[in-house]
Amino acid sequence: MNGGRDRADHGLRTSSEPVDPRAERDVSTRPGDGSLGRVEAVKDEAFRRWDVTTPSATLIGRPENPDEDVSENLRRLHDEQHPAMAGHAERMHRLEKARITHAFCNRLALTPWERDRALGIMTDLDLTVFGSQRAIQKVALVVIQHVVDDERQRILGLQDQEWIAEQPPESLADLHERFDSIKEDPRYRTLMDLVGLDVTSVNRLARTLREQLDEQDLRGAVFGRNPHRDPSLPQIRDRDPTEVPKPDGDPTAE
Repeated sequence: MNGGRDRADHGLRTSSEPVDPRAERDVSTRPGDGSLGRVEAVKDEAFRRWDVTTPSATLIGRPENPDEDVSENLRRLHDEQHPAMAGHAERMHRLEKARITHAFCNRLALTPWERDRALGIMTDLDLTVFGSQRAIQKVALVVIQHVVDDERQRILGLQDQEWIAEQPPESLADLHERFDSIKEDPRYRTLMDLVGLDVTSVNRLARTLREQLDEQDLRGAVFGRNPHRDPSLPQIRDRDPTEVPKPDGDPTAE
């Protein structure tokens, strides 16, 4: 019935004992012994000797031969010397500073105004002046600390020197007790540990930041905001307040 092949030929156990899955078994890899029949296996082997020609395949950006190099025009494009790529690295660096700073602002639950101030300073700040501590993550945390503490001091009136001079010592002590620096926030401490900053490093970088805000004219920088009138709005036409507007269709209207 089985053509002279018994179950032992397949390496199967004839007893009812369980089969150990870790036991070594002879596995045949001949065509037809797997899920593919012999005829299908022969067809598959024949087809695999020929590759498919893809009309959309391209070799743009690669030399024609392994021993050759790409064209000079393409090399200039890769090196950002092509006019089409001018300033690409600078734009990507600016976007990376904005992306990391925005993520930190969300993590620390900053207000929209504090977030925009931090982004406005960070996106245009030259990081080379920070030396070995110029990593975007480190400078971004220092900028956020400066912005948040500055806003909290302004709300309490600690930046108004004339008003501070008129306050009694008891009121000044109460104001300083009410001031809560973001450096005491556990979330800010966690981010400091993640980027490898300590309080001493933050204070040193904060001094450098305050100097650069004046040198680079970024003290009032706010991302996406303008202290003047929105230049995208139409110009306001000067009109006499006593002038009565004429209705549409008036023949006397000029």
